[in-house]
Amino acid sequence: MNSIGIIGAGHIGRAIATALARSGIAAIIANSRGPDSLSGLVAQIGEPIVAGSREEAAAKDIVFVAVNWSKLPAALAGLPNFAGRIVVDANNPIEAPLFKPVDLGARSSSEVFSDLVPGARVVKAFNHLQPQLVAGDPASDGGRRVLFFSGDDSEAKARIADLIGRLGFFGIDLGPLALGSRLVQFPGGPLPALDLVKID
Repeated sequence: MNSIGIIGAGHIGRAIATALARSGIAAIIANSRGPDSLSGLVAQIGEPIVAGSREEAAAKDIVFVAVNWSKLPAALAGLPNFAGRIVVDANNPIEAPLFKPVDLGARSSSEVFSDLVPGARVVKAFNHLQPQLVAGDPASDGGRRVLFFSGDDSEAKARIADLIGRLGFFGIDLGPLALGSRLVQFPGGPLPALDLVKID
């Protein structure tokens, strides 16, 4: 079984940790302030989620990154090369409270993000739904809530698709990163906040 790390303990990072815990999947969650600052959060979420350092989270087989856009460079600075491990980009190039989009030029946010995680196989996922839907029961509306994902490495996407399924969601592959990440990017893409349910 893949080991999992989460860098970022804001709304999305907490939601991902909650979804994993609900399915009994262990993960280590980290933030910029250190493990002690997360004691209350991990107590609230419960086992098997534990707090750790950025370096510990980044060393796992699958690493979720969910950090405010302007803080991404600092959050990922100094980490070793990811050496082919999977990094899930759960970020959007925007920040509260003004929700002013970041000027990325002609690039998608995931293309910019990829430069910050050298050696990683990047998969875009877990960014288009509101946090409470990620953390909530994916079957609450009579089917399986849809999670989109995209990436350039088929094996990495297959592993994230399997994890999405284990969490109870229905995964939809949007293709390569340059295309799929633009579809779910907020702002700009047509799919952010689109709450779809697959009825079996």
